[in-house]
Amino acid sequence: MAGAPQGLARGAGFGLLGFLLASFAVLALTGLLAAHVAPLPLERALQREAVLDEALAAGRAGDAAALEALRVRLGDSAQAVLPARGAAVAADFEAKLASERQAMRARRLAEADATAARLRWMLILVALLSGAFGAAMMLAVIRGGAKVAAGREMG
Repeated sequence: MAGAPQGLARGAGFGLLGFLLASFAVLALTGLLAAHVAPLPLERALQREAVLDEALAAGRAGDAAALEALRVRLGDSAQAVLPARGAAVAADFEAKLASERQAMRARRLAEADATAARLRWMLILVALLSGAFGAAMMLAVIRGGAKVAAGREMG
């Protein structure tokens, strides 16, 4: 044990500190990534709400061409809401749109829950790996310092 501080005093402590800082930096960057990814389902839901509002306005006006122009922006909601290509706006358009709005919200909520679960697991895994990496580096430096001290005692 007396040899470990001598090994650390010779500069190994700075290497250990660098490795520990690197492991914490990886964890911090992972958390930063998670902070940017977490709101994506909400942002997608808000964008889809705005497009559904545009579709509602076009449907009330009976503008099939405007509805067709929204097909790409509606994404997976288009099939449930829009009439077939070239067909007139259906009488139950508003009911279909309201139903799709609820279904879209349920899909985005499920997406948000799945994203949150994946992010939690990712952060747990990176935290465990960072801790293991830091512990391995500490053990390597401490053992290396003890070996250096033992070599001095023998020589």
